[in-house]
Amino acid sequence: MMKTFACVILGFWLVATLAGYFFAHDANAIDLNLVLHSPSLRHWFGADELGRDILARVLTGVKISALVALVVTAITMVMGVLVGMLAGFYGGKVDAFLMQITDVFLAFPGILLAIAFAAVLGPGIGNLILALSLTGWVSYARLTRGQTMSLRSRQHVQAAQSLGAGVPRLLFKHILPLMTSILVVEAAYSLASVMIAEASLSFLGLGIQAPHASWGAMLRDGVRFMLVAPHYVLIVGLCLMSLILAINLGGDYLRDKLDVRRDME
Repeated sequence: MMKTFACVILGFWLVATLAGYFFAHDANAIDLNLVLHSPSLRHWFGADELGRDILARVLTGVKISALVALVVTAITMVMGVLVGMLAGFYGGKVDAFLMQITDVFLAFPGILLAIAFAAVLGPGIGNLILALSLTGWVSYARLTRGQTMSLRSRQHVQAAQSLGAGVPRLLFKHILPLMTSILVVEAAYSLASVMIAEASLSFLGLGIQAPHASWGAMLRDGVRFMLVAPHYVLIVGLCLMSLILAINLGGDYLRDKLDVRRDME
């Protein structure tokens, strides 16, 4: 049941994201005659404080959120996997040094570090991606380190090492493929976390800037008119909630599907 729900919601938002590239209505078109207009047949989600179509801005916002989430997830996965594999494979001083750096980042809440980096770097999509990437790699590093320490003692890895295989070949040919399923599940959860972080930073004015549409900025603007136009903040909030919930449910499904121990029971 939950798997079906997640697939339906993710499919809907995938179609909506693609539709955003072909949506005829301009997301930044201002019509002062439609200020805070309620949902209607012409404007399904109503209009915001400047008379802009909320549906058009939601479709534009999900494109930006998806882009930021995918780019940040890819960057943090590469960074975290490299750090984790090096620490887990070499051990000793290399492991201690890299894990001390990781522990420093783990000592602070990720969103607070992202806020600090975003405040220093300034607003904008590029700086937002950089700020989230600088704080999101630690979970991959810890996960990859533990898996590498366990897998490096496998017989096939030791056999390849005895035959003269270099460190890059051992890491990327013999160890990394065995962690693929775990990393895929972690990436699914990371997508949801990055989307929430992006919305949070935009809500605080440190993320996507006007006139570009962002769900976080739309929530910030909608809160001011909650009493006179509750549809504004409720629609955007429900859109964000449904997408994050579907991604998390999809991550749960992948975790159960790729769990070898579950198949052995």
